[in-house]
Order: sequence, then C-alpha cells, then structure tokens
Amino acid sequence: MEYNPALPIYLQVANSIKRDIVTGKLDLGAKLPSVRELAVAYTINPNTVSRVYRELEMEDVCFTRRGMGTFVTQDPEKVKNMKREMAGTLIYEFLEGMKQLGFTQEEAIKVLEQSEFQEKEEK
Repeated sequence: MEYNPALPIYLQVANSIKRDIVTGKLDLGAKLPSVRELAVAYTINPNTVSRVYRELEMEDVCFTRRGMGTFVTQDPEKVKNMKREMAGTLIYEFLEGMKQLGFTQEEAIKVLEQSEFQEKEEK
C-alpha cells in the first residue's frame, strides 16, 4: 500500500479495512489478522495496528473477543451506512475537484453521465 503523507497511516489502514468490508472482501463476523500479521501485511509498526483496531472499534466496525482476536462487525446495517458514508466522501471529493477546475455541480454531473455513457459504448 502506498501511503499519503497528508493523512495519518492508521486512518489510511482503517479506511482500507473498511473498504474491504464494504466490498465483501471481508465477510461480516470474519476474524481480522492479528496485530503482528497486519503490521507485516501493511509494513507498519504493531503500535499503529493497535491504533487502527482501536479506531475501528470506536466506530463499531469491529469488536474484540478477549483471547480470540478482533472480528468484523456482524451488523449488516453498519456496513450499509459505511458504504453510504464512503460514497458521500468520494462524491464530495470529486465535486470539490471539479469545482477547482471551474465546473459547476451541474456540469460535473453531465461529465459523469457522459463518461458512463462512453464506458457502455466501449464495451
């Protein structure tokens, strides 16, 4: 994973895990890797992984069972909400970027519609 220096690493890893949950790479109730395993997988310090898991627990994205490990939430509604939040963030970032380029919101939406149309034609 390539890290963005403008955002804390623990948040980037937490977002990556949330993306894996939302996209179905990680199932509801799935056991997450141990702190050491995740530290190796992301080439980060184990203390950073502990912070990642604390952050995810505070957001109710995962829970820890003493002596057993950390697990993905079993609440499908939580996953739906995460998906909506992530989509909202992407839309906001897209619209802000388009605004910086001088597009109005309506023009940005037209660009999206044309892009989607072109993709369908190419297939």
